[in-house]
Amino acid sequence: MTAASSDILDLDSLLSAEELELRQKVRDFTRQRIKPDIARWYEEGVFPLELATELGELGVLGMHLEGYGCPGRSAVEYGLAAMELEAGDSGIRTFVSVQGSLAMTAIHTWGSEEQKQEWLPRMAAGEVIGCFALTEPTAGSDPASMATYATKDGSGDDAGWVLNGTKRWIGLASVAGVMVVWAMTDDGVHGFLVPAGTPGVTATPIQQKLSMRASIQCDVVFDGVRLGPEALLPGARGLRGPFTCLNEARYGIAWGAMGAARDSYEAALEYSLGRLQFGKPLAGYQLTQQKLVDMLVEIQKGTLLALHLGRLKDAGTIRPEQISLGKLNNVREAIRIARDARSILGGNGITTDYSPLRHAANLESVRTYEGTDEVHTLVLGRHITGLGAFH
Repeated sequence: MTAASSDILDLDSLLSAEELELRQKVRDFTRQRIKPDIARWYEEGVFPLELATELGELGVLGMHLEGYGCPGRSAVEYGLAAMELEAGDSGIRTFVSVQGSLAMTAIHTWGSEEQKQEWLPRMAAGEVIGCFALTEPTAGSDPASMATYATKDGSGDDAGWVLNGTKRWIGLASVAGVMVVWAMTDDGVHGFLVPAGTPGVTATPIQQKLSMRASIQCDVVFDGVRLGPEALLPGARGLRGPFTCLNEARYGIAWGAMGAARDSYEAALEYSLGRLQFGKPLAGYQLTQQKLVDMLVEIQKGTLLALHLGRLKDAGTIRPEQISLGKLNNVREAIRIARDARSILGGNGITTDYSPLRHAANLESVRTYEGTDEVHTLVLGRHITGLGAFH
């Protein structure tokens, strides 16, 4: 028994031949390079670093950026790539997001010409890994209250900086060749580039994780870190700097979550067609069909939403509240889909032989980072009422 096409709305007809080709290329990579080993990587809690250069060769690192060795692809193409990679695992898509949407975007948008030339070509190739150090132990959803501080070291144009503070949940920090660090100064928030090996920097991977296990997140301490004037990102001043990068990451998440949801749905559908219970396939029971239909409806809606956001982004008209709507809805629905998919798998669903519970656990992290449900709810609430309710 086989399943019919799940693209009931024929969403593929909304994609160009070039977009479909890019999607297939990333889908093939995910099937061949990620899916065969992801259960083991997740169980062992490792991220295979050799994937960095392979993803660079695939052309998905900083793929929305122009010049400096970056692929220069469209927002929709980046979204399609994010969806296919997260169908493999949220941790793999997170690597691409941290590298491209956060670290590379910060340098590309706010860096000097020298900084761009030094870092972006190697980062696009996966030869140098970057990280984005914003979140702190007591400043997650409220980055304006960050305690990490950079003090001027000297006077005049040649003055350097001394950096002190602590960051938490910083993806890739322990393997990064360059850190994009956001710190408070006497002149507001600024961004700094901190190369690997700089004295006074300690990055410690967080091991006790029930989610995103095939990924790297760290605690980072900056203790009297001395930086030259060339470390400053000259174009970034205030929270607009990091928020610009966060919106890039949030956009990719709206697509990626649908990849995890689709993979969970496909696992449940395949299992229900083959698993006999009370003399017939699970898929033949009304309750199972209701679950499958509810999953598919939300996947089709969420993918259409992501595609609409992509078209807006490519047109240069997308707004932050639209990205918040996409991130809030699609991650929330993806978690429900993954959990319902697990229920169809029964007891077998709690093993690493099947993907839905792994996706559900990962999506708890995706739901939290780059703005929690509550933060995006308040962003939307402020938009529709004109009243801020964050405080």
